[in-house]
Amino acid sequence: MIKVTRKTTESEIEVILSGGPVAPDYRKKIDTPLPFLSHMIEHIVWRSGINIETKVKLDKFELSHLVCEDLGITLGKAIYEYKQQCIADGAYGFGDAIGIIDEARAFCALSFEDRTYWDIDSSVEIPAATEGMLSEDLRTFLEGLATGANMTLQIDVQKGINGHHIWEAIYRALGFALGKALSPVESRKGMTAGVAGKIEFEIKKD
Repeated sequence: MIKVTRKTTESEIEVILSGGPVAPDYRKKIDTPLPFLSHMIEHIVWRSGINIETKVKLDKFELSHLVCEDLGITLGKAIYEYKQQCIADGAYGFGDAIGIIDEARAFCALSFEDRTYWDIDSSVEIPAATEGMLSEDLRTFLEGLATGANMTLQIDVQKGINGHHIWEAIYRALGFALGKALSPVESRKGMTAGVAGKIEFEIKKD
């Protein structure tokens, strides 16, 4: 079990992350002031098989951007810490997946090689807002996730018309890819995700 709390003058975010199986009451443990964001995190849990609990406290302003950015970074940090153990026990550290629902389809690939990068491309127009949330804030959550997890995250939306379905396809693909990257593989015990191995820095200060 990994617990990460991130405090700033604007927010206090708590994330608890633990391995499967997914708890029967997992949905009740995802607490954010943004229902559609909570629904997206639900998809990550259900597809990855990793339990995620969240608590969000805001100092004064209930801003969607603030919630998405801070929660994304905090969840990413929890994933990073969880990843450390998964890699040591044997895991690929890389995952890719397709997420679909009805007419929508999205591809996701991610890798844990201590290299932070993220992008999203789309072959279709993604609505500016869906279910009371700006799409730019849903993107901000993903950017924060990649930053906190120090991972490479690439998403490609291949099909879709309905905004709700497009975002569901994205987060479903993310969940599947995350679960694949962190699943135990006995033959990879002690190996790193990339051929560069463990990255180390030596810093001297005069």
